[in-house]
Amino acid sequence: MSSKFILIPFTISLLILATLPSPAESVVADCGGDAAADGCTDKKKALPLKIIAIVSILVTSMIGVCLPLITRSVPALSPERSLFVIVKAFAAGIILATGFMHVLPDSFDMLSSDCLKENPWHKFPFTGFVAMLSAIVTLMIDSMATRMGLGGCILQAEYNFVKKAAMAFFFSVTTPFGIALGIALSSMYKEDSPRSLITVGLLNASSAGLLIYMALVDLLASDFMGPKLQGSIKLQLKSYAAVLLGAGGMSLMAKWA
Repeated sequence: MSSKFILIPFTISLLILATLPSPAESVVADCGGDAAADGCTDKKKALPLKIIAIVSILVTSMIGVCLPLITRSVPALSPERSLFVIVKAFAAGIILATGFMHVLPDSFDMLSSDCLKENPWHKFPFTGFVAMLSAIVTLMIDSMATRMGLGGCILQAEYNFVKKAAMAFFFSVTTPFGIALGIALSSMYKEDSPRSLITVGLLNASSAGLLIYMALVDLLASDFMGPKLQGSIKLQLKSYAAVLLGAGGMSLMAKWA
């Protein structure tokens, strides 16, 4: 869970930075204009959808993070059962595809935009570098937290109800808070200005690295290298199928989203 909060200060700093005036915005004459002028973006029509997204993500996040706590008393849905492992593998596939198929390509597009200066943005693959760096930093923080005894998930930790509820709440509101913050700042910057492209592009690269790390290391590696899956070929095959199903479905959605 700690992985999700690693980039919060960095994210807020970059979002605030995006609202400041930039002398680089005059580099390309056609950049920094009204994004809605080309008919591809309508902020007024998008606002209700964003509000719906905030509520939907908040509700589903609360359900997702609280479900393991509730189902612990239900034998069929216990985390020790095979069904829980398969569902977890399916979720990992979705997260992995989100990083590779949705977030990472957006970062490549933004950081390779013609609105940015040739040097350094077109001379170095910043998207791959930042994504890699994000994963490495996450690994370092996870390792430090584990050595200090701060790691572990809510379900496995012996916390009281208040601490579990607080952790579940903050985990659930992180993404809706980010969407709300983006809505608040959207009227203060131009979406295709150089500063905005750099800010959002770097954030997307960081997010992609974090998502890929969480899917491969926190979710898949811990289960597939664990004794439960290592001791059952049938469960391994079901889990592989679940990963492919989740990743395939999310990848297919990249055609429209």
